[in-house]
Amino acid sequence: MKLKNIIHLLLFSLFIVSCDEDFVEDVEIVDPTAEERGEFNVPVDFVNGIYGRHTDFAYAFSYLGLTEITSDNADKGSAPTDTGTDKHLLDGLTHTTSTPSVRAMWTQWYKTVGRATLSIEFTEEFYSQNPDPDNIQNRLIGEAKFLRALNYFWLVRSFGPVPLQHVSLVDRAPVEEVYAYIEQDLTDAIQLLPAKSQYPAADLGRATSGAAQALLAKVYLYQEKWQAAADAANNVITSGEYGLEDDYATLWRESTENGVESIFELQGRGEIPAHGIQQYSSTQGARGPSGWGWGFNTPTEDLVNAFDSEEDEVRKNATIVFAGETLWDGRVVDPAVENPRYNEKAYSSANAGAGDGDKNIRVLRYAEILLIYAEALNELGQTATATDFLNMVRERVDIAPKTGLSQEALRQAIWKERRLELAFEHDRWFDLIRTGQAAQQMTEHGKPFQTGKHELFPIPNDQLIQTPEMEQNPGW
Repeated sequence: MKLKNIIHLLLFSLFIVSCDEDFVEDVEIVDPTAEERGEFNVPVDFVNGIYGRHTDFAYAFSYLGLTEITSDNADKGSAPTDTGTDKHLLDGLTHTTSTPSVRAMWTQWYKTVGRATLSIEFTEEFYSQNPDPDNIQNRLIGEAKFLRALNYFWLVRSFGPVPLQHVSLVDRAPVEEVYAYIEQDLTDAIQLLPAKSQYPAADLGRATSGAAQALLAKVYLYQEKWQAAADAANNVITSGEYGLEDDYATLWRESTENGVESIFELQGRGEIPAHGIQQYSSTQGARGPSGWGWGFNTPTEDLVNAFDSEEDEVRKNATIVFAGETLWDGRVVDPAVENPRYNEKAYSSANAGAGDGDKNIRVLRYAEILLIYAEALNELGQTATATDFLNMVRERVDIAPKTGLSQEALRQAIWKERRLELAFEHDRWFDLIRTGQAAQQMTEHGKPFQTGKHELFPIPNDQLIQTPEMEQNPGW
């Protein structure tokens, strides 16, 4: 039984306590009866509860708004009269401190950080009183540290300086301090976690040492710590644990979930009691005649043109559902659907419009590690070697290799490759920000990007009401 099948089988209840200076859920541990206890180990269930936070509806809707709809990859979509609460604001970069999607993700990420911290504390206390000869506590603490680091990473790249919960619930730690904390959690997790191949099939989908190493490479990339990023990416590449799927088009199908290219995924099942990521597929499904969804987060014509400029038919057709086409499983998309294009990476063949979606969200893939390695090597002046790793990604989709490029030309090629390879995998907005392309790209798309403001999302107004000592981001 995979992780997605047990993620919500918890032997405790979690209650949110409203408190002025509190981002963290207080946790009430329920002592199960002997029958209920069975073979379950309470710290394991606690860690499962951290994973469970990533199945919330926020990841099916608010997450889309912050990570893709803001960018040049996606439009709001749906019907002109359906705003998706605030997706029209995010699409037009007219969001405010009260925009619900911004508040939702701030809340989700902090609640997950809080649950991870409580899990670490509980696991350490539990095993101090109940020694375990199998030493499972190390793995559980490693999983919690990886998940805490992941959520802090999402927070810092979205909001900049943020409070570190173990230090303060009000004072915003400098970005470099937040990153240092993330790096330490991931360094610890690398030492505590098993490799992917060391997990039994029943635990497939849990965090691994490779996932921690890959996320660490990405964290270094965002800080432009090029040598550290190259070293961490190389550790993943040389581990022998991962590789590229032969067929790019299969990467978002059930057949490749947690497969050879998968480094970390948010797990979804699609049936009770282990809910999937709530409505991730249905919010992005085709809307209208023969449709199966709400029609949000639709690919832009600009993204289509980017694929076409590289003659990249494989990734274009694997990424985009076109009105009137027949999908890989035989589903016919009516030409009269509301929008001309939809996100195929969110499509589920068996569970297309269901509320309890069965779709895993891919968070870290091996192809991205190759691109991180290429980018870091190029910045270190190793342009020829960097080109080889870029071309590994291009070769998989049968497009011409890059040759003889200057460092600057290769830099631009790698940035573009990330766009085409990782479209709709929730990184595009942050890639535009970190590479300094956002102002120009948004202006060209008629969006009122303000330098010095839109690089970060605002701290939610509700948070500032609760903690007025906390400072707002510039421009908001």
